[in-house]
Amino acid sequence: MCDIDFGRYSDDYVRHRPGFPASFFDRIERIVPIRGVEALDLGTGPGKVALELAARGATVVGLDISQHQITSAKQQAVERSVDDRCDFRVAPAEQTGLPDASVDLVTAGQCWKWFDHDKAIAEVCRVLKPQGIFIVAHYDYLTFYSDVVHATEKLILDMNPQWTMFGHTGIRGESIDVFGRSPGFKFIEQFCYDEDEPFTHEGWRGRMRTCNGVGSGILTDEQVIEFDERLAALLKKMHPAEPIMIPHRVWSIVLRRNAKF
Repeated sequence: MCDIDFGRYSDDYVRHRPGFPASFFDRIERIVPIRGVEALDLGTGPGKVALELAARGATVVGLDISQHQITSAKQQAVERSVDDRCDFRVAPAEQTGLPDASVDLVTAGQCWKWFDHDKAIAEVCRVLKPQGIFIVAHYDYLTFYSDVVHATEKLILDMNPQWTMFGHTGIRGESIDVFGRSPGFKFIEQFCYDEDEPFTHEGWRGRMRTCNGVGSGILTDEQVIEFDERLAALLKKMHPAEPIMIPHRVWSIVLRRNAKF
């Protein structure tokens, strides 16, 4: 994991990597009203989750260990006119620097794998107010539902045989057991559903440059260029018409801070 750096291709992350769909935030709204809450977004990257929470009326602190990602997030906040409700900082999920019991909602979107789980859980428990909500969520493309995704992953493995994070089903059930060991939280629910994301050829290439097996991983910049050229040829051959509909899966668990802990 030490070789992963999602800030290397932060511009692609902003332009081409889809954030969670609107339906995900609609679902959150049914659990906890977003307007007026104090929120913390862990592993915020370029602020995909944090910016949407702010657009819906929350005040949000977004944390990431990459200065490049935080810089991108700040720029996006200004462009979306929500910079007055966003505070983006360089900090790890395990040591946020926030006061005790200071936030109503904590989110961790597409990032939980990269944390020290025990330390991150303890930190979330510390900063959440009693009865506060913690949401861990993922939005993954589905390898086995798309010939384009399957062929793209084969191309990654051809160039990076060490890559292990292929063939995802989008289900992250192991996270439930992690939280089950913590007396600080009560498990509320999990939800899971699929949505298609439209991509142009350029968009899919940009999205895959951010992949932890490509531009965010161990490939050199020269190898990323080679991968991109090979992917462009593959897309032209396999799916010349645009857009390409790529199936994705939302999977999330929702926990409530135990007031007695």
